[in-house]
Amino acid sequence: MVMNSLNKFFLSLKPHFDKGGRLERYYPLYEATDSFLFSTTKSTPEAPHIRDAIDLKRIMITVIIALIPCTIMALWNTGYQANNALTTLGAMPEGWRGAIMSLVGIDPQSLISNFVHGALYFLPIYLVVVITGSVWELLFNLIRGHEFSEAFLVTSLLLPLTLPPTIPLWQVAIGTSFGVVFAKEVFGGVGKNFMNPALACRAFIYFAYPAQMSGDKIWVAVDGVSSATPLGAAAAVQNGVPTQALDITWWQAFLGIMPGSMGETSTLACLIGAALLLITGIASWRIMLSMLLGAVVTVFCFQLVPDPPSALYALPAYWHLVIGGFAFGLVFMATDPVSAAQTQTGQWFYGLLIGFLTILIRVANPAYPEGVMLAILMGNVFAPLFDYLVIRANMKRRTLRHG
Repeated sequence: MVMNSLNKFFLSLKPHFDKGGRLERYYPLYEATDSFLFSTTKSTPEAPHIRDAIDLKRIMITVIIALIPCTIMALWNTGYQANNALTTLGAMPEGWRGAIMSLVGIDPQSLISNFVHGALYFLPIYLVVVITGSVWELLFNLIRGHEFSEAFLVTSLLLPLTLPPTIPLWQVAIGTSFGVVFAKEVFGGVGKNFMNPALACRAFIYFAYPAQMSGDKIWVAVDGVSSATPLGAAAAVQNGVPTQALDITWWQAFLGIMPGSMGETSTLACLIGAALLLITGIASWRIMLSMLLGAVVTVFCFQLVPDPPSALYALPAYWHLVIGGFAFGLVFMATDPVSAAQTQTGQWFYGLLIGFLTILIRVANPAYPEGVMLAILMGNVFAPLFDYLVIRANMKRRTLRHG
């Protein structure tokens, strides 16, 4: 009843925002609110008609649903790592978080305590990303007269999941601004970005503020606590077997019970999301499989190097797949339908390149043990070239075949 009345109210306002209305300039804002609350009223007026339930909104909502397992794990693991460290120190968080946690209690064995504590770090970052990105999108849409898109809802969730819990909020706002404006809007907005906007945001923050994005003191949300990520610990080994430096089991790494970026630690959560994306046909299985193959083959090649200069050369492939952001990047970042390769053959080359570069950066450059972000951004740059070469090759074959 309430929604019907609200829908009628919005329909009565529509003429004022349509072309020629006195509020025509603000139509993108009206359309975004109306589409979010209800659904689009647009339809194809003339034949041919394609009967398909999928549209941009449903695609974006499906991706968000696929990200829910990673988000849940981000909340729990962030709180668990912080509660575990605080219990060891016998301390309490400072500031407003401490006031809230004093009511909930610091207990790493409590689901509620872990989820609440994790939410106190994740939600502020998420809100800053949403608000900052929405302001920039509103500004550009009003200038261009474009409608709002649900695509930023995915970006706004992807970015916080790739960040450490201790990242300053003002840096999040600056990084979001850079990614939205310079990786998306200046190229025309939704569907025109040449690289993944969320990764562009993260890359800017990483290179602009490396102290808050690297090191051992940023992964556990407790001041003064130093805890390296498994990938960082393995990279620090000079000689011997790198897995001996890890204080977690493979299954703990697979489940995601370890320090790291908030939503990237759990391979299991990523696989659940991957299953949904593959079943619905939103993500390309070719990209996922080729990236996996590219990484595994490259690991085996490095293991054949005699007298390796780093212990990372001996790190098994099954460890590479569960530490760092490999699984998250494979499922959610590399498969971005806009910045990835479009042709089927091009997707194979695209995924293989990303898998190869990921391991190359990890192993050959111990100072920068995580290579997924840079590898995917590099793959985004080469994706149009792969598609171009595939299309030209197809045209050449057809010319030779038909004369």
